[in-house]
Amino acid sequence: MSRYGSWCVIDALPAFRYSADQDSIAEAEWDTCMVGKTRRHALGIGNRRLQAYIDNQGGISVFDETYGLRWLTAPNPHGTGFSIVEESDGPRWSTDFANRIPGTVPTRTFGPTWFRIEAQSERVKLERTVLVPEGEIPWLLIRVRLTGLAPVRLRLIEEWAVRPRFLNVGVAQDSSIEQQAQTSAHAMRQVHYDCTTTPRGVRAREVRSSDLDEPTVRSLAESPPSPTIPTVFGEPLVLMLEALGGGVNCAPRHDAARHPVLSLDGEMNLEEGETRELWFRFGVEQGSCADPEALYSSSLRGLLERLPTATSTALPMAAREVPWHAAILTGGACADAVLGGHTLDQATGYAFGLGLNGAARDPLQHALPLIYTEPDLALSVLRNTLAWGRPDGYLPWCIDGAKQARGGAAMPAYQAASDLTLWALWLAAEYAAATGDLDAFLLPAPFHPEHAFAPVSVFEHLRRNFNYLVNNIGLGPHGHLRVLDCDWADGHMGEIKRAGLTRADVAARGESVLNSAMAAWVLPVWAGLCARLGDHRMADEARRFAEQLRLATAREWNGRWFHRGRCDDIVVGGDSLFLETQPWAILCGAATEQQSRALLNTIDELLRAGSPLGARECWPVPAEEISSGRPGEALAGGVWFSLQMTLIWAAARFSPELAQDEWRRFTLTNHTNVYPDVWEGTLSGPDAYNAPASRRPGRTWAFSGFALQQFPINCLHAHAQPLLSYLRLLGVEPLADGSLRVAGGCGDFRSRTFQISADGGGSLSARGPVKLLTRGGLVTGSSGNVRWPARSR
Repeated sequence: MSRYGSWCVIDALPAFRYSADQDSIAEAEWDTCMVGKTRRHALGIGNRRLQAYIDNQGGISVFDETYGLRWLTAPNPHGTGFSIVEESDGPRWSTDFANRIPGTVPTRTFGPTWFRIEAQSERVKLERTVLVPEGEIPWLLIRVRLTGLAPVRLRLIEEWAVRPRFLNVGVAQDSSIEQQAQTSAHAMRQVHYDCTTTPRGVRAREVRSSDLDEPTVRSLAESPPSPTIPTVFGEPLVLMLEALGGGVNCAPRHDAARHPVLSLDGEMNLEEGETRELWFRFGVEQGSCADPEALYSSSLRGLLERLPTATSTALPMAAREVPWHAAILTGGACADAVLGGHTLDQATGYAFGLGLNGAARDPLQHALPLIYTEPDLALSVLRNTLAWGRPDGYLPWCIDGAKQARGGAAMPAYQAASDLTLWALWLAAEYAAATGDLDAFLLPAPFHPEHAFAPVSVFEHLRRNFNYLVNNIGLGPHGHLRVLDCDWADGHMGEIKRAGLTRADVAARGESVLNSAMAAWVLPVWAGLCARLGDHRMADEARRFAEQLRLATAREWNGRWFHRGRCDDIVVGGDSLFLETQPWAILCGAATEQQSRALLNTIDELLRAGSPLGARECWPVPAEEISSGRPGEALAGGVWFSLQMTLIWAAARFSPELAQDEWRRFTLTNHTNVYPDVWEGTLSGPDAYNAPASRRPGRTWAFSGFALQQFPINCLHAHAQPLLSYLRLLGVEPLADGSLRVAGGCGDFRSRTFQISADGGGSLSARGPVKLLTRGGLVTGSSGNVRWPARSR
């Protein structure tokens, strides 16, 4: 249904074959709302070290945040990495769409961890595949196949431009894509590259200027870096382009911005029907690759083994979308050489526009579905995000592009976020319930190096997070958790403008019903983990605190929905329905069954009706947003993946049909059916779509000075939330006694570590003691493969 191509199956996994000529489709051009218009349609793929942003122009932009947020090859205006064919007595053409054979349209195929271009002239057919190998390999593997359609002599050139760019919050971004590509480590930190050749390839080594002194580095970082933190990037970077075979010439040169262009070339004769295969690798110089064909095959086998599968009669698109979402989600991970573990950055405009990894709630919720597919990665993300924090239990809203927390100074408007602890406690509790890995909570984990504080156990980190929630965030006069600078909605709590409130008012005296309702569900589950680890005092305290918050939330029912918040004597959400609070009120038990059913009907009537992509964030749209020209966007009634996830989860208890329909609405399949001309939503998406009231429905939000529309793909919410909510539709969720509910539902799910069928039967790979509430009763296991039937025999 897409204007640009169609889905297919390759190597038993989903892929998208892009067959359109974007230059001939008027609707293919889209406005970034920041740096002009473009016809670039991209997707990010990756492993646990690199991300490669591949596009319909044939280019690739490589991103690595091991030491800091950094493009190795930045968009300019699209990527690099092309195969160039020079035919003897014939044309010169390339896998760069702009330099293709005139009158032809190459087929570009987007795979889960690879990208392929198929192009040809009258005498030569070329197939080029770029693979991100499995694991933490910091380079891309390139296979070029050349087939003679007639006898020909040719020269093949493999060419990559090195265009590094360091991203950091507070550093001014230039006004065009081309200028942004030049705002890099080269420009900011007086770094240049020395090129050398080897018998098999070409290297570009990052060289620091001898006059770069410590005060210069401090001024760029906007604060003195701790001596325990590698300054911005750690060791100098060495990029290489290597031919994995002989018969090539090496040719480094420099482009106008003084960045190296690495190229290899070789000449050959091809007879009609003859095929030659060449292999290259490009990326950070590390290790060797003696057998590229074996690595290629083993990576595809490993990918097929680790990605989950799904089948559902009610939701048939799950068969394609579940493995696809899992691949793109895990492709956003990156090993962290500064803080340890793996980061699961939200990326998109937050990293590439603002230059930050945030908010902390995001990697934590991105990791939740990984508990059931790659639990080691979920735990690694938990440890990494805890390492952002202070010894008193405070988690900063973000870390900056150089991985410095700086007490929240990277984004001072949000340094007192009030909900971050809840996400850490939730991830920890669900991980323990689903894996039984209690030993993981006894292992030491660091604090951010800037605090120079000795590591403590993971459980002690979490205990301090909980104490910070109770003692530092605390309760307001109406018994709700204080909102401080922000809860889920950054810098905003509902209708503060219409209520005559300022952000300063809310930060000083505001209370968040959303946080209270969420905590009333999270804290009993956290208490179950505390009890399993022997801390019954903290378990009891968490349960008492949760019950206070549940009762406070219950008092906010106004006959149609639950309020959003309070500030002094002002009720926020009395005349407006805010989606974010409602599912948590159902999940925590603040809503009675009668209220829950009535509330879901109201949500269906006011937030879902007329919104093909799913429930809007609020109703009605604020008048000032209508006059501003941004109705239906962001927090003025946009459609948010993270809110749809909790709605699906809550609705599954009382209205399974509504829950399944909401899941169906936020699928890639549905977005393509509704908006076939819009690229975002075809293979990936942002954190929120614009509702029909917007002037740009189906796209994403844009404000003056910052627009997620600038980079509207690969927000990991678009991939994590469909996975987690699908599991919730199958009746999978942690319970307050530390057990895991596995009831079954509208389909099947299978991964290497967890399986559940529609009838409720299944198995999991336990790392310790687990308790499973099945349809047939309680099932326990200690370790290894734990199975349970659909019903007791």
